[in-house]
Amino acid sequence: MHFHQNGYVSADPRIEEAAGYGIDRPESLPDEVDVLIVGSGPAGMVAAAQLAQYPEVNTRIIEKRDGRLVIGQADGIQARSVETFQAFGFAEEIMREGYHITEMAFWNPDPENPDHIIRTGRPKDDETGVSEFPHLIVNQARVLDYFAQFARQSPARIEPDYGIEFVDLSVEDPATAADPQHPVSVTVRYTAGERAGQQRTIRAGFVIGSDGARSGVRSAIGRTMSGDQANHAWGVMDVLANTDFPDIRTKCAISSKHGNILHIPREGGHLFRMYVDLGEVPVDDARKVRQTSIEEIIAKANAIIAPYSLDVKNVAWHSVYEVGHRLTDAFDDTDESVPDSPCPRVFITGDACHTHSAKAGQGMNVSMQDGFNIAWKLGQVATGRSSSELLRTYSAERQVTAKNLIDFDKEWSTLMATPQDRLPDKAYLEDFYVKTAEFPAGFMTEYTESMITASTANQELAAGFPVGKRFKSARVNRVVDAYPLHLGHEAKADGRWRIYVFADGATPGQETDAEALNGVPGLADWLESDPASPLVAYRRTGEDVDALVELKVIYQQPHTEFDFTDVPPVFRPFVGKYSLEYLENIYAALPDDDIFDTREISRDGAVVVVRPDQYVAGIYPLSAREEIGKFFAGVFLPES
Repeated sequence: MHFHQNGYVSADPRIEEAAGYGIDRPESLPDEVDVLIVGSGPAGMVAAAQLAQYPEVNTRIIEKRDGRLVIGQADGIQARSVETFQAFGFAEEIMREGYHITEMAFWNPDPENPDHIIRTGRPKDDETGVSEFPHLIVNQARVLDYFAQFARQSPARIEPDYGIEFVDLSVEDPATAADPQHPVSVTVRYTAGERAGQQRTIRAGFVIGSDGARSGVRSAIGRTMSGDQANHAWGVMDVLANTDFPDIRTKCAISSKHGNILHIPREGGHLFRMYVDLGEVPVDDARKVRQTSIEEIIAKANAIIAPYSLDVKNVAWHSVYEVGHRLTDAFDDTDESVPDSPCPRVFITGDACHTHSAKAGQGMNVSMQDGFNIAWKLGQVATGRSSSELLRTYSAERQVTAKNLIDFDKEWSTLMATPQDRLPDKAYLEDFYVKTAEFPAGFMTEYTESMITASTANQELAAGFPVGKRFKSARVNRVVDAYPLHLGHEAKADGRWRIYVFADGATPGQETDAEALNGVPGLADWLESDPASPLVAYRRTGEDVDALVELKVIYQQPHTEFDFTDVPPVFRPFVGKYSLEYLENIYAALPDDDIFDTREISRDGAVVVVRPDQYVAGIYPLSAREEIGKFFAGVFLPES
C-alpha cells in the first residue's frame, strides 16, 4: 500500500482523506447530482466504489431497500472477479472468508444399477493455471459489503441512499436544456422513513441503471429485452443438512434418471446450495411451477442423489426460477444508427440488460465488470479529462460480452439439464467443463479496436498480454526492497491508466549512447518532458506527475545488478504534499520466474498500456513515442 505521501498516517491507511464532494457530504439526496446510480447490486456498488475515487464528481446511489442486502442470491466468484477485488483492496479478506473451488465432481447413473448414482470424474477446477487467484463461493451480500466499505473510505465518501426507489426519467437535449450539465430529470419515491410515499424530482448529469431484470431505467429509455422464453424450471435452496453424500463439500454436477442437480458448497463449512432440476415447464403453466414448495424441492433432491440422502435441518433461502436468456438491444439511451446522435446520458448494467441462468456462475461476475467499465469512463468524462465520445464505448464493449455469455450459458445450462444417456458420450459434460474453463472464469472478454483499444499490430512484442484482454499478472522483484510480488496486484482501482515499460537488455546506468537514445532512457526523457507525452499534455497545475498515468518499469537484469538511482527519474516521481520520491515502481525479472519468458515479451523491450479497468489497451516498441502520444491524444482532452 502507498501512503504517508502527505504526512504520517497512524490510523487505518485504507481510509483515504476526504476530498471534493466527500467533505461534509450531505446525508440526504441533493437536488442535483453529476452521476446517479440506481440500485446497489453488484454493478451499482462497483460503479459507486470506482466513482468514489473521483471526489470532484457528485455521485449518489439510491436503493429501494431500507438497508444493506442480507441474503444474496448470487454466490459464485470467478477468478476475474477476484482480480478486480485485488484492485479494490479486499481480495485477501474475501479469499479467507470464501469457499475455494479446487475441483468439480461429476456423478452419473450407475450402469449396473441405474436407480443409483456413482462418481464418474473429478477434474481440477483450473487445469491450466489461467489465474493466480482462486474460484470462490461467497454470499453476494458480503461482496457488496466490501465494495461499500471501499466507497465509504474513498475520498468521495459515497454511501447508498437507502429507502429511495426510481420512478421515471426524461433526458433533455443538452443544447437547449436550462442546465446543460444536468439534462436528466429523474423522479424518485421514498420507500422508508418519515418521507415514505413522497415523490420528488432531481437533476442528474448521467444515470446508471443497475436496478435488475425489471429495470425501470431500461423502460424509461425505451430499451427492450428479447430472447428465449423460459422453458425449464429449477428449485434452488441454501440449506444446512446432514448427509451421507460423500462430495457434500465439493462442487458437483449430478445427473440421475430422476433429474439433475448443480451442487455448490458455501462458505463457513456447513451451508451448501443445490440447484434442483424441476423439469420442463408446459407452455400453459402460467407460472404455477413457481409455487413448488421447499418440501417438494428437498424430496426431489433426495430422489436424484439416491442411494444417498439429505436430512435438512435449516433452510436459509430458497426460490424457484425458470431459465430464460434475454439481451437488451443496447446498453444506453443513444441510437447509434442515427448520424450525429448525441452521446449517451443513461446507461444500464447487469440484469437490467442481460439475463441468463445461474449455472455458469456469471450473473454477478459479468455485472461487476459492467459497473467497472462504465464508472471509470464516467469519471474521466465528468472531470473533463475525456470527451463524452468515450461513453459510446460502454455499450459497444459490454453488449458483445453479454451476448457471448448468453450463448455460452445456453449451451451449458442445456447440458446440465440433459440426461447422460442423451449426451454424445458419457464424459461429454465433464469434457465441456474442462475445455471451456477460461470462459466462465471471466478471461475470454476481448475488446476490439476503438479510441481506448489500439490495434494488434505490435502484439508479437508481448504475446502474453493480448490487446483487448485483461492484463494477466506475473511475478517480478521490486528493486528497492527485493520484494517478489505480482505486478498486476500493484494496480489500484483509482481511475489511473498504467504504462508498463519492459526494458531492453541494457543494464540501467550503463547504456551506450545508442542504447540510451533508442531504449528506456530515451523513452523516459520523452515521457518526462515532451509536450506530447501523456504525463505532460494532460497534467493539471498542482497535480503529481502520475496523477493520470502511472509508470512502471521492469528490467531483465536481477535486482542485484543495479540500484534505483541508475533508473531514469520519471520512474521514481516526486509525489504528495512533501514532494517525496516514490521508489516502488521499479522492478526486475526474477531469475527463476522471468516475466519476459512467462508473458513472451521481446528481449528488445516493449511498452504495454493498460486501461483503468485492467484491460490491455495497446503494445508498442520502446521507440514508438509518436504512436504512444497519438493514442493518448485520442483518450484525453488537452489542458487549455
